[in-house]
Amino acid sequence: MKNKLVFILLLSSFNLMANEIKVPMASVEIEVYRSPSCGCCSKWVKHLEENNFTVKDVVTNDVSSIKNKYAVPQEMSSCHTAIVNGYVVEGHVPANDIKQMLLNKPNIIGISVPAMPVGTPGMEMGERKDPYQVVSFDKDKKVQVVNSYEGN
Repeated sequence: MKNKLVFILLLSSFNLMANEIKVPMASVEIEVYRSPSCGCCSKWVKHLEENNFTVKDVVTNDVSSIKNKYAVPQEMSSCHTAIVNGYVVEGHVPANDIKQMLLNKPNIIGISVPAMPVGTPGMEMGERKDPYQVVSFDKDKKVQVVNSYEGN
């Protein structure tokens, strides 16, 4: 019984830390479409660059046309849209979740952090961190949780 409890505690600890594990990867090019007036988007671009992405920063007044072109569902929408290796990345998705998607190559349109939760990359506001989820979405509009982050 004691060994079983230790195993469960270790497994729980691993699951809580899994979203913080750094995924090493060679530099990957990513195109980011963002509004010229959005400061958080440029902070997210910096986050990507700091995590070994080569960013093609496309400033546009019509980000919604990119979302439409790549079939981003309204409920997945955020302030910027990125394209990497044929996948859509919508919103303030952490770089490691993008890398994990690229390694796993799932049959999805892309991943998203819907809305703009405080504490996501580019949305830092001091020490405050809201809980949020990274979700995937596919052509059938099926949504699945990819990763969960706890707030404080």
